[in-house]
Amino acid sequence: MMPMLKAIETKGLTKVFRSGLSMKPLLALSNLSLSVESGTIFGFLGPNGAGKTTTIKLLTGLIHPTSGSAFIFGKSVQNITSREKMGFLPERPYFYEYLTGLEFLHFCGQLFGFSRSTRDKKIDALFELVQLKGSEKIQMRQYSKGMLQRIGLAQALFNDPELVIMDEPMSGLDPIGRKEVRDIILHLKDEGKTVFFSTHILSDAELICDEVAILIQGELRNQGRLERLLNPKIKSIDLCLKGISKEMCRKIKTMTSSLAVHGETVLISVENEHRLEKLLAWVAVQKAQVISITPRKETLEDLFLEESKVGVKS
Repeated sequence: MMPMLKAIETKGLTKVFRSGLSMKPLLALSNLSLSVESGTIFGFLGPNGAGKTTTIKLLTGLIHPTSGSAFIFGKSVQNITSREKMGFLPERPYFYEYLTGLEFLHFCGQLFGFSRSTRDKKIDALFELVQLKGSEKIQMRQYSKGMLQRIGLAQALFNDPELVIMDEPMSGLDPIGRKEVRDIILHLKDEGKTVFFSTHILSDAELICDEVAILIQGELRNQGRLERLLNPKIKSIDLCLKGISKEMCRKIKTMTSSLAVHGETVLISVENEHRLEKLLAWVAVQKAQVISITPRKETLEDLFLEESKVGVKS
């Protein structure tokens, strides 16, 4: 049995830009080597300016690498046929705003050479998938940010790609819009597609990704499946208490380094179970009310912040 081809594979991928009259070199991406398994959701994480968009432009053939190589399902990105199985949503897609959503998708279908009857079927299914039914004949200048993002996703899916690449697909969306995009990504995975998306919204990545890579200042700092990267051990324990006086708060501060007061409730974080038992015994004597006790494990944000501290360039 032949091994399944990697959806994306890069080897020593490097990009140097030159700008200004002096043509001073700017290293945007340095020796990036990563692999993305087929059928997974892969989160490409990093702060603004980390090199995420540069990487995506290299993968989609919009720019060429200074050195190194990249492959889509085993085909070099230098080969135009590598993009036959790819759909792409850029970070800031531009739409001719006086077209309706229906007219726009028909235009996309014509670019792929689909017949009118095939386009009609595909467009109907895509409007259903991206939850834009009823908005087909509205001009896109009247679409919200979330609707524009979803019509952009629809065009990226028109050719039924095996790999969908998205650059910051949830940036600027409200919580409802982000959930809608997350649901579409999960649906694509259920269909066996590979989704590669860049983001700096770590909570979204942690909810849906199988694997992530962290890019800092153009360098790959870490890559792996979330269950391997995140420490499953309890990092701290959060308590929510009620009926705590100011004098009691001063006493609690000597027992823990983290305390926040919100109206009648007090939020406390303790480091381990021993300190928790000691604090709960004291709270019981004071006859205060325990609202909740929440163990806290390492999050993707914790890992990201830790990686960002390592080797930061001045």
